[in-house]
Parts: sequence; structure tokens; C-alpha cells
Amino acid sequence: MSAWQSYFKVMQEIVEKIENTQQEAIGKAAALLADTTQKGGIIYGFGTGHSHLVTDDAFWRAATPANYCALLEQSATGSFEITKSYEIENIYGIGKRIVDYHRISPKDCMIIISNSGNNIAPVDAALRAKEKGIPVIGITAVEYSGYLKTKHREGVKLKDVADVVLDNCSLIGDAAVDIEGFPMKVGSTSTIPNVYLQNAILVEMVEILVKRGFQPDVYYNGHMAFMDESCADHNQKLVDKYFYRIRNL
Repeated sequence: MSAWQSYFKVMQEIVEKIENTQQEAIGKAAALLADTTQKGGIIYGFGTGHSHLVTDDAFWRAATPANYCALLEQSATGSFEITKSYEIENIYGIGKRIVDYHRISPKDCMIIISNSGNNIAPVDAALRAKEKGIPVIGITAVEYSGYLKTKHREGVKLKDVADVVLDNCSLIGDAAVDIEGFPMKVGSTSTIPNVYLQNAILVEMVEILVKRGFQPDVYYNGHMAFMDESCADHNQKLVDKYFYRIRNL
């Protein structure tokens, strides 16, 4: 088996494990998102380092809810000056200030993504959200997180703070494939299941709301909007609706 086939095999096993073990948590998380949406709240996604890719993926994106907002703190995302971002995401107060600055309220909710669940900024954000009564969904690698020595001075990790924990079943060390003659595994394992899980709870949220008789706001693909005036009008109305509520829109 070639290395790329080994990688596919590992990732398929991880996704299958998620499907078999996370059904209850996915249902709880989706119901929480549905409640938030139905009462007019915003779903805030937050992740530092490579975890921010998951929030970026769902923000102003085709087939995703318009009330989703990615909290893209540039100094902590690693989009530039990437080695500095590791220091930033481990400074106390960053996560707290992000929650406060964006004036997130109990009417809203947060999806906080951290594979290790151990960096200080996402844990701080979760703690601050809990203080303010904001529901928190954590996406993390539960086994990996348990394996690691706790960084936070409160002695907690994301999995200890979140109201609902979604286990991405990523491997310890976030690496998939052994290559003969090479001293370490290669191929990260966390981003793909993180995206799977977030999309899973977002689509489940839409189904829950439709069954409740509530029509959620969802964007059409931009190319569909280019081809179809009604799709373009639909998207523009959603942008107008949320423009002054979502700072990054």
C-alpha cells in the first residue's frame, strides 16, 4: 500500500469512528445551534492556529448558515507570521478579550475548535463564555487531550469546559502514516474530521429547524447567484440582514 493510500485508510477509519461514537453529541450540539438560531442568535466559531481553518470554512460559504461568524483573530490564526501565532494562542487573556470584544451574549453560542484542547486562548474563551452564560460546543481530540499535560493554570482543557464535546477521534500526535526509514509519522489527522463534525452539526441544525417549522438563513453558492438572479437576491438580503451584526461580514 502506498503512503497516500495509507493516509486515506487512516482518515476513513477516523471518520467512521466519529460516525459510530458521536451520534448523541452531534444531536445535542445541533439542537443547541437550532435553539440559538431560532431565538435570533449568532453562532460564533473560534479556533487558533490551524483550527481557525475550520471556522473559515463555514463563514459566508455556500450551503452554510448566514448566522455563522468566524472569529478570525489574525495574530492567533497563523495566517501570517505563523510561528508567532503559537506564542499568542498561549497568552492568558486573549480568549477572554475576544469573547468580550465581540459582545457575545447568552442569546448566542460558540463553537470552539482545538485539536489538543490544551492551548490557553481557546480554553480562556470557553471559560469566559461559561462565565457569561454562553453555550459552548467544543471540537477536540479527547484521547489526545487526555494524554497531554495541562497547560492552563486552572487545570482544565477544552473538553472539561464545553457544554457539548465533539470528539474528532484524531490520533495522538496528530499524524497518520508511518513511512519505512523515516523517523516520524506524516499526514495530519485533525482538520478533516473537524470540518466533518462542524458541517454535520450545521446540517443537522437546519433539519431540526425545518421540522420545527422555522426557515433558517442559508447561502446559495456564489456561482449559482451569478447564474440565477433569484439566488443573488437571496444572498444579498442575507448579507444586508447580518451586515451590522457580524463584524467581519
